[in-house]
Amino acid sequence: MASKETSYDELPPGEHYTRPIPFLHETCRQIPATKPRPIETATSPPTGIWRRYQSRDNRKGRHAVAISPQSAARHGISHPRAAHSFKASLRGIRRMMVRYPISDVSYDVAIVFTLGSAIWVINGFFAWLPVQWPFTEFSGEVGAGGGITAFVGATVFEFGSVLLMLEAVNEKRTDCFGWALEEAMESHGFLLRPDPKGCTHHHSVRHGLLTAVTSEAGKESRSWEWWPTWSELKTHYFREIGFLASLSQFVGATVFWISGFTALPPIKDHLSIPVANGVFWVPQVVGGVGFIISSWLFMLETQKTWYMPAPRVLGWHIGFWNLIGALGFTACGALGFASRNDAAAYASDLSTFIGSWAFLIGSVIQWYESLDKYPVCFQ
Repeated sequence: MASKETSYDELPPGEHYTRPIPFLHETCRQIPATKPRPIETATSPPTGIWRRYQSRDNRKGRHAVAISPQSAARHGISHPRAAHSFKASLRGIRRMMVRYPISDVSYDVAIVFTLGSAIWVINGFFAWLPVQWPFTEFSGEVGAGGGITAFVGATVFEFGSVLLMLEAVNEKRTDCFGWALEEAMESHGFLLRPDPKGCTHHHSVRHGLLTAVTSEAGKESRSWEWWPTWSELKTHYFREIGFLASLSQFVGATVFWISGFTALPPIKDHLSIPVANGVFWVPQVVGGVGFIISSWLFMLETQKTWYMPAPRVLGWHIGFWNLIGALGFTACGALGFASRNDAAAYASDLSTFIGSWAFLIGSVIQWYESLDKYPVCFQ
């Protein structure tokens, strides 16, 4: 694997990487896989299969491969279906229904944000429905219902952001292919298959959360970290786009939690307008801006360049829907300063409603992604 400082021209033949932001680390590296050969002929030609390292996939414990179907067929290589195929998608949905790997921090991140988004959807109904259709309002819906769900939703988002930070600082620093390319016994060709036993990501640990991974040789590959050292922050993490996105999410969620706390009825009911602006609406706007920056960085992480969207990448859609959600929550806070105006109040409530649904869509996609550890794409 090329080092972080290797330039494009110095990379081995067939290998390349992408760096959407020039002064940050590369986010995608593609390396040709080769057929298993004797040592003396180890320099075999490309087989039409590339090991695709992506920084987001690495944090999530995923092992992506890119395949040229024509080239793979020419070399006699059998391989799984593409991740975007109908059957592969159905298998992914089925995994969501039957698998619950709570020892996988990436799965926990997705589930916590899905739960938090669902709570915010309920909050959106409490806030917007009585304005849209006043006859649906019931006693305590806006005050108690809206306030309590805002507090619980903000708290769940904060917890999810803590897990997101833990996931970011425990990325796999060394290469982990996760696939086996072996001689097929039933034919003269080769078989590409997932190799869970060979995976050294911490996500593969089944006996507990936040546990270090031990290699086959019995040596610990990297212990779990609660927070990196200052040296690691300066030399690596402050140049890692995924860490910066997670940090922005955490800071935004922490500030946003203040508005969730002050939304509780015993507090909000006793706030004057200037105080409410300062401790309720301002934290919502500031926190929302943190969510916007985080979502934008997560989208950039999956793109080849900063200006070229990547709609064929699952992680891009997660960032995209979270960006819509973040814009909705920020607009809600910004419009809240003029909440004495009926039109502004309506637009503020509607922004929360739309934003909460967007967050839920992004979180469900992230749930799907967290269980798809061996994605295959064709090129």
